[in-house]
Amino acid sequence: MSLYSIVVPVYNSEHTLEELYRRIRTVFEETLQEDFEIILVDDSSRDNSFAVMEQLRAKDRRVKIIQMARNFGQHPALLCGFSHAKGDFIITMDDDLQHPPEEIPKLVHTMNERPDVDVIIAKYEGRKHNFIRRLGTRLSVYATSRMLGKDPSLEITSFRLIRRFIVEAILQTNTYLPQIGNLLVLTSNRIINVPVRHDARAYGKSGYSFSRLARDLIYDITAHTAFPLIVVRDIGICSFLLSILLSAWYLIRYFAFGVSVEGWTTLVLLLLGFSGLTLLSLGIIGMYLMNILNEAKKMPHYVTRREDIDD
Repeated sequence: MSLYSIVVPVYNSEHTLEELYRRIRTVFEETLQEDFEIILVDDSSRDNSFAVMEQLRAKDRRVKIIQMARNFGQHPALLCGFSHAKGDFIITMDDDLQHPPEEIPKLVHTMNERPDVDVIIAKYEGRKHNFIRRLGTRLSVYATSRMLGKDPSLEITSFRLIRRFIVEAILQTNTYLPQIGNLLVLTSNRIINVPVRHDARAYGKSGYSFSRLARDLIYDITAHTAFPLIVVRDIGICSFLLSILLSAWYLIRYFAFGVSVEGWTTLVLLLLGFSGLTLLSLGIIGMYLMNILNEAKKMPHYVTRREDIDD
């Protein structure tokens, strides 16, 4: 019999935690008949989520609870949960009931049947996210496929089943703003998708706004690839070659026809274009320098304020 650690980042989920716990317990006690522990990591919620977590802990010692000192984000919360997980397998899922616990056996059975697989990631059937979230996901899938050499057909979601040695390898990394999906792809190429049901959000709305999705995508690009710098370099080479051709053209016009004010518009457009390109290049370089600075700081991924995890 294996031990499964279910790690759940919690943020403003006082209305769903009780049901989530009850459904997970039913799945493991009645369907899978396996040992389990639930690690709830409160990412500095603004509601009574931690109070509900304390009630669940008092009811069942298999529920371990941790409260972060501030809102660090989903991925640092997962790392915090990973560091306290004792299971042979680790499951990550959201706290909003969009990941049905009843779908966990699909992941478990597939892992048992596939000893050659290290990570199983749920692939949502009938995704219930809004348009912005779906668009952001598509862009992220495309970007990570290009950056990390990932199979573009492999979907990265937050509902996963991971072998313990992969989690231990991830915990050894110390990168700024870690992205669990990217770290999984960088750690193993034995990752597959399993189709699962995706339910509508029961309460509230997603914390992934368009600005946050865009910010995460920009960070992923500048943290894992030099693609923006390569694009600017290629534009610079093309601009240099174009400037040589224009110089030759204006020099010929000067000797053939003399000075003409007709080039004023061209001159202004060139100045504006190259000035904008210069500022864009400086901005991109600045983003890379900021990433390097943040990596050099070696700030902790998370700080725990309170925890109750002892058996």
